[in-house]
Amino acid sequence: MTRDLTKGSIFKNLLVMSVPTMIGFSAQMVYDLVDIFWIGKISSDAIAGVTVFTTIFWVIEALNEIIGVSSISLISQAFGRKDIDETKVAIEQTITFKFIMAALAAIILSIFLEPIMSLFGEADLVNNGLEYGYIRMFFLPIMFSSYSVNTALRCIGDSYTPMYIMIFASIFNIVLDPIMMFETVPLLNIPGFNLGIFGAAVATIISQSIAFFMGFYILFSGRKGIKPSLKGLFRLNYHMDKELMTIGLPNGIEVFLRNISNTLVLGFVALYGNSAIAANGIAGRIFGFAFIPLIGFSMGGSTVVGQSLGANMVERSEKTTKIASLVSSSFMIIFTVVVVFFGNNIMSLFTQDPEVIKHGTEFLIYGSFGLVFLGYYFGMTTAFSGSGYNFPIFVSSIVSRWGVQIPILFIAISIFELPIIWVWLSYVFGDLTETFIGIIFYRQGKWKLKRVK
Repeated sequence: MTRDLTKGSIFKNLLVMSVPTMIGFSAQMVYDLVDIFWIGKISSDAIAGVTVFTTIFWVIEALNEIIGVSSISLISQAFGRKDIDETKVAIEQTITFKFIMAALAAIILSIFLEPIMSLFGEADLVNNGLEYGYIRMFFLPIMFSSYSVNTALRCIGDSYTPMYIMIFASIFNIVLDPIMMFETVPLLNIPGFNLGIFGAAVATIISQSIAFFMGFYILFSGRKGIKPSLKGLFRLNYHMDKELMTIGLPNGIEVFLRNISNTLVLGFVALYGNSAIAANGIAGRIFGFAFIPLIGFSMGGSTVVGQSLGANMVERSEKTTKIASLVSSSFMIIFTVVVVFFGNNIMSLFTQDPEVIKHGTEFLIYGSFGLVFLGYYFGMTTAFSGSGYNFPIFVSSIVSRWGVQIPILFIAISIFELPIIWVWLSYVFGDLTETFIGIIFYRQGKWKLKRVK
C-alpha cells in the first residue's frame, strides 16, 4: 500500500521508510560479503581483480545517480501533491530513461575496460577482473531498472516491498554463489558448476534479474494504488526526461568525480601491492555495512521531505532532516567502536593472508574515524535530495575529494613516500571537509524554497 508521509509522527514515518530500506540493503551487503568470502577461497589475487573491476564499474553509477535522485523528488513531490497522473508518468520515464542510459554506458565501458584495468596490475589481476566483470557489465540495464522500481515504490510510501524483494534476491544469491563457483559445493558435497569467479558474477546477475521482474510485476499490477502503463515505457516525455537529467545532474557529476577519485585512490593503494588492493576490497565491503543506516535514513528521509515539501510543510521537512542526522551519527559511533576493537577478527573471516589482514584492519580502524561526522552529513542530504536542490552535494563532494583527499595522497605518498596508513587517513580528512561544507549549505536554507514539477 502507499503511505501519506505528510501526516502522523515524523519519527515513526522516518522509521517506517528507513528501517525496511536498511534491512533490504543489509541483505544486499550480506551477499556482497558472501561473494568476497567465496572469491577469497580462490586467492587474494582474485579478490584484487574483482576489487579493481568493481571500482571502475561504479564510475558509471553516476548515470544511475542522476536519474535516480531526480526521480526521488519528481515522484515523491507529485505523490505529495496527490497528482496521480504525474506520479505515473514520472515512474514510467524513470524506468525507461535509466534503461537506455545503462545500455549506452555498458557499451562504452566494454571498449575501455581492459586497458583501464591494465593500469592497476599484471595479467592475473586483469584476467580475474575481466572474468568477473564482463557479464556484470552487460546486465547493467537490468541492475539500474531494478533500482528504479524499488525507488518508485519507496517514493509512494511503500518501503516494505523493496525490502522483501532485496532479502529474497540476497538469499537466492547466497545459495547460488558456491553452486556456480565450485566443482563440489562446500559443506554440502554436491556437484557444482565449477565456474570460479565467473560463477560469482552469474549468481549476482541472476539474482538481480529476479529482483527486477518481481518488483516490476508488483508495481505495474496496480496493487500499490498506482498503476503505471506499459505503453508509457515505450514513449519518451521530453519535459519529464529533461527534469530527470537536470535535477540530479549535480549528484551525477558528484558521483562520477567521486568514483573517479576512488579509482585514483586505488591507484595509490596499488603502489603497495596486490595484498593492499585485496585489503581495500574486503574492508570496503565491510564499510558498506556502515553505510547501510546512512543510505536507509537518507533514502527514507528524502521521501518524507519530498512529500512534505510537495504539501508545502517546510517545518515538518526540517524536523525530519534533523532527526535523520542525529540517528545516522549514532549508528556511526557504534560501528566505529566495533571495528576499533574487533577489526582484526572481522578481516580474518575473509582471508588468512596476514598482510591482507594487517592492511585491512588498519583501513577499518583509521578510516572509521570520519564516519561519525559523515553520518550527520548524510542526514542533512535528505533535505537536498527531497527538495531537488542537489548543488550542495556536488560542491561538498568535489571539494572534499579533489580539493582535500587527492592532494593529501599526492603529497604524502608521491612526495614524502609515507606508509599506506596515510591512504586510510585521507578518507577521514575528506569526510570532515564534506560534513563542514554540507552544514554551511543546509543552514543557508535555500532547499526550503526549492520545488520540482
